[in-house]
Amino acid sequence: MSEQPQEPASTQDVQDTPTTEATPETAAGTDPGAETGTDAGTDAGPGEESAPESVDGASADAERPAPVPQPGPRPGPAPRRRPAPPASGPTPAEAGAPSAPAATEVAHLTSVDREAAAAFGRVDENGQVWVRRGDGEHEVGQYPDAGPAEALDYFVDKYESLVAQVDLFEQRLRSTELSGKDIDAGVKQLRTAMAETRAVGDLDALAHRVEALATIAEDARAAADRARAESRERQRAARTAIVEEAETIAGQDPEKVQWKQSGERLRDLFEEWKTAQRDGRLDKRSEDELWKRFSHARSGFDRMRRHHFAALGEQRSSVRQVKEKLIARAEALATSTDWRGTSTAYRQLMDEWKDAGRLGRKDDDALWNRFRAAQDVFFAARAAANDEVDAEFRENLAVKEKLADEAETLLPIKDLNQTKARLRDLQERWEAAGRVPRGDMQRIEGRLRAVENAVRDAEQHKWTASNPEAKARAEGVVGQLESAIRDLQADVDKARATGDARRLAKAEEALAARQAWLESAQRTLRDVGR
Repeated sequence: MSEQPQEPASTQDVQDTPTTEATPETAAGTDPGAETGTDAGTDAGPGEESAPESVDGASADAERPAPVPQPGPRPGPAPRRRPAPPASGPTPAEAGAPSAPAATEVAHLTSVDREAAAAFGRVDENGQVWVRRGDGEHEVGQYPDAGPAEALDYFVDKYESLVAQVDLFEQRLRSTELSGKDIDAGVKQLRTAMAETRAVGDLDALAHRVEALATIAEDARAAADRARAESRERQRAARTAIVEEAETIAGQDPEKVQWKQSGERLRDLFEEWKTAQRDGRLDKRSEDELWKRFSHARSGFDRMRRHHFAALGEQRSSVRQVKEKLIARAEALATSTDWRGTSTAYRQLMDEWKDAGRLGRKDDDALWNRFRAAQDVFFAARAAANDEVDAEFRENLAVKEKLADEAETLLPIKDLNQTKARLRDLQERWEAAGRVPRGDMQRIEGRLRAVENAVRDAEQHKWTASNPEAKARAEGVVGQLESAIRDLQADVDKARATGDARRLAKAEEALAARQAWLESAQRTLRDVGR
């Protein structure tokens, strides 16, 4: 629940013993509310308002020490109305007193005309002081053992102090941003002072001025309320934006979250929240609701991160166990001399290593180095063994280089049977030469294989050409084509004789095609007959 503004301190009554009081200048220049009121930048709790600034009370002329009569001033009975003095007495206008301003006009009476103010009062034969107002005279009080001028002067001081109080409130109302509660408290305090203070002066004009200020204060209060509402709406929008971004971060897919960046952004949002909170508080309901959402988003993100890394830790523990076993198997194979079988086994281990998953970069690199070291031992031993074998096989390579040169002289083939015989002799000597270094095996074997393929192709071609079935098919095709050509030649002659150009062109085209087919078939037949 919002705290209610405290009641302002009541103004010092004239019934008190006169003492030295602050001057109007001091009252206008020293703002107690500015010292004791709530700073605009101070945080207030949700739903709380800043305490209203106090409005300065009575002030007096410091240059004029108050008299100290004995036994002291005595107030008269409760104010009672008395008929206005006879017409022979001076009227306010005759005495130069200011007339009361309209209710909508604010008169600036900071510089009080003390003589004009004193014209509104009188002292009767009993020492009683009276003040003249629009509805008649009102008893103010007594100032015993003092002359009429001194008694009036004392109560004019009270009037001047009251004017200074009104001036101070007007100055603060026009030059500072007061809260709505400060404005209400100030108006209430002025009205209380007007009702309770016994003073001599143009009280009706001052009352009109206070009511005019009350109207201005009401407008200022409405403007302050609007500004406060707009400020809170901006603050609520800023806080809501912070909360929504935090909720977006917390709602990400755990498998796609950039944990470091997201965590840093949430910390930045928390600092933004604290800054926004220092700039101004919201109402308690909104403050609590947004804070719960923001806190829930932060807690949810932290919980999601802990679960993710806990699961990741379990997964990495499993991956580590698998890779440790693969390392043990690789190390067991490191001293094997079964070069072919162990090479195949290492390829299988490599596939399993890739399927096992990854750890953190540092741990994964350390395990990989162990796994790779075991393979390096094996492959280094295999390379050394191959080097020894290659040294023995270099002489065999020289023999096969000469045999390959000899084989390539068989091409192109002129006599197939003779070429086949020479190739068989070369192949026997090739096998007898033995193995060659691994690096040269594919190259040297390729040279002999090219000669063997050429001989095989020549043999296949010869078999195809001497095939009786192929010869019979070729003769049949030649006969069919010759018959078709004779028929087409007759069509050409007939079309030429009748002058049918379209039929002639079509017959000639068909005739040319059959003649080309016939030439191809005759060549095939000649090849088969060889």
